[in-house]
Amino acid sequence: MVTTNLVREDWKVRGEDGDLGVREVRPDGPARGRPVVLLHGARVPGVASFDLPVPGGSLAADLAREGHRVFIVDARGYGASDRPAALDAPPSVNPPAVTGEQVVRDIASVVDRLRSTTGHDRVDLVGWATGGHWVGWYASEHPDRVGNLVVHNSLYGALDGHPVLGRGSEFEDPARPGHFDDARYGAYRHTTGPSLLGAWDASIPSEDESEWRDPRVADAYVRHAVASDPTSGDREPPSFRTPTGALKDSFRLAVGHRLWDAGRITARTLVLRGERDFWSREGDVSTLAAELRRAEEVRVVHLAGATHFVHLDRPERGRDRFLDELVGWLR
Repeated sequence: MVTTNLVREDWKVRGEDGDLGVREVRPDGPARGRPVVLLHGARVPGVASFDLPVPGGSLAADLAREGHRVFIVDARGYGASDRPAALDAPPSVNPPAVTGEQVVRDIASVVDRLRSTTGHDRVDLVGWATGGHWVGWYASEHPDRVGNLVVHNSLYGALDGHPVLGRGSEFEDPARPGHFDDARYGAYRHTTGPSLLGAWDASIPSEDESEWRDPRVADAYVRHAVASDPTSGDREPPSFRTPTGALKDSFRLAVGHRLWDAGRITARTLVLRGERDFWSREGDVSTLAAELRRAEEVRVVHLAGATHFVHLDRPERGRDRFLDELVGWLR
């Protein structure tokens, strides 16, 4: 089933620490299968990650055109969701805000709402980067509520050592080796638009990034990310607040800690990793796959030449392959 007429609706779900922003993107007609929940990563919230209003910029629309009801979720502190009080104080006043344990409870609030309103006992979860870590964590704690699980370019904590995070990085506490530097980073960071493109640019094997990604997608990604914070215009240059709890979790994963047990997951699980991903490691993929012992089915896909941002790259640069794998799995 393929449809071109889509309906978008923004609504709120009550979480334990305020309202959570959810965008629904659905076909204008009957939907296919279980609700599909998309979860963003550590910095950029849901709509900027999955529903940009430019060609090739909306994974949510691609899935809705295939007949799925798609729900883009913002964790607390991100996008259309309420901000914890710590994000309104100077960063140094509080420890890293919005940890994985809290996001898992946010996912639970949304899933409970969907189970009560859609007629489905289970949902399908798709997480990108830290979002994959979060949805996997949720699926390990609530295995009976997840049908399909998709973990995309995500850390799992299988090994100690990482090219960007972990030991020896700027995020390590110099007084406590192997620990995140809480005092330096505090509750949140300010993220500017241009800083979002550095890692993406570095992973593209071309001097002309437009050969790999549509400039309209990159521009929309930056604009929507910055605009996601109502206070962004209060600073010069404009910036949005990013909770550091996800960064602290990621540091712990990068030094070898597992924060959840994949052996408890029963959902059909698809693990995707781009060859040029700077975030996940091959060891994360292999260990996660090996530990998915109770999963109904496991598929691991290595996307040749693909970047961390493959779902926002050009079709011929891995996006088509990514979509084929994802759509096929959700069917």
